[in-house]
Amino acid sequence: MKNYIDGYVLPIPRIYIDEYKKVAEKVAEIWKEYGAIAYFEFVGDELSLEGTKSFTEAVEAKEDEEIVFGWVVFPSKEVRDSANKKVPQDPRMAALVEPLTNAEKLIFDASRMVYGGFKPLVEK
Repeated sequence: MKNYIDGYVLPIPRIYIDEYKKVAEKVAEIWKEYGAIAYFEFVGDELSLEGTKSFTEAVEAKEDEEIVFGWVVFPSKEVRDSANKKVPQDPRMAALVEPLTNAEKLIFDASRMVYGGFKPLVEK
């Protein structure tokens, strides 16, 4: 098992989920250009299990927000580290992300995102 993933959970205002999806599809292609072998984003459906903390609680989601859970798969940690340096510098990213983080219409608030890099443990 050599793959490495970055995983994240974030709230997106429900009214902007379609707009976010269009941007995420373009962002996925950029990540793949820099070495990602797969890019996934899913919208929450069943987000609670008795006795556990939910993603909704973890990101302090509001009533009008959807929870997006995503992960990016890389062939190695080294490729991931390189991509994490290069992708933010790609001028296409600024053009895509700026409209999402505009203070007048905040779609994506990175300060509320939960993120981490993960090495393999079990793969079946």
